[in-house]
Amino acid sequence: MSSHGSDGAQLLVIAKEPVPGKVKTRLTPPCTPREAAALAGAALEDTLRTVARVPVARRVIALDGAPGAWLPAGFTVVPQRGDGLDERLAAAFDDAHRLSPTPIVLIGMDTPQVSAGLLAGAVSSLAAHDAVFGPATDGGFWLLGLRAPDPDLLLGVPMSEPTTGEIQLNRLIEAGLSVARLPCLTDVDTMEDAVEVAAQAPHSRFAAALAGTAALS
Repeated sequence: MSSHGSDGAQLLVIAKEPVPGKVKTRLTPPCTPREAAALAGAALEDTLRTVARVPVARRVIALDGAPGAWLPAGFTVVPQRGDGLDERLAAAFDDAHRLSPTPIVLIGMDTPQVSAGLLAGAVSSLAAHDAVFGPATDGGFWLLGLRAPDPDLLLGVPMSEPTTGEIQLNRLIEAGLSVARLPCLTDVDTMEDAVEVAAQAPHSRFAAALAGTAALS
């Protein structure tokens, strides 16, 4: 393993098993719980398949629930721990770092439009920066990379707020970290988001799943 480049790093996906009634509840209505779960599952598959194409040493999924047929080969599964999302994110970084003490780039399952090139760029930026940050259009963030994870960088950041991303970014800067910035992406939370993201990734499983929902007809 070379000490520079992306081969010594790991990609970490924080995800929920796509169970009807448990995922993407803000899409219901207009979607049925089953349709919302199908969209979540498609977004998760698109995300994992993209992650699988990025040249990294290790791929980890911090999972709430049980793995299914949607999980490609080559991922290490760790269970999510903690109550709030800030705790779960901190624990996911902690668990991945225990498996392999290398730089970590974390993403969620809500940006199926993400490209392997964008993720590879995020990983390689950790060679020159302490952190990498990808803001989301809803005020949150879709990606967070840390060369040396520390729970204090995440714990207590209010999640799912319009100011979440700003507060998280300030936390990194106040800790004295150099931060590389990535483009702003849209997380899929609402039907409007879903339509926008499907248009950005027309050949994705997500776009196909959306096209199959009765809510659009």
